[in-house]
Amino acid sequence: MVDSKLTKVLSILKNNPFGPSLKTHALSGNLKGSYACSLTHELRIIFKITEGTIHLLNIGTHDEVY
Repeated sequence: MVDSKLTKVLSILKNNPFGPSLKTHALSGNLKGSYACSLTHELRIIFKITEGTIHLLNIGTHDEVY
């Protein structure tokens, strides 16, 4: 299930990293300048956007990625 969800979320992320279904939000502290979006209720994707390119930094549970 996570594989198909990951494919769908990455497609949305590619087309609109701030799409409402992703719940994208800016991070602070050590991750300032990065964003997080939801993959599932438990899993998050951490990424940066540089010159229009999305760089995936981490994927995992809330405790794993923050």
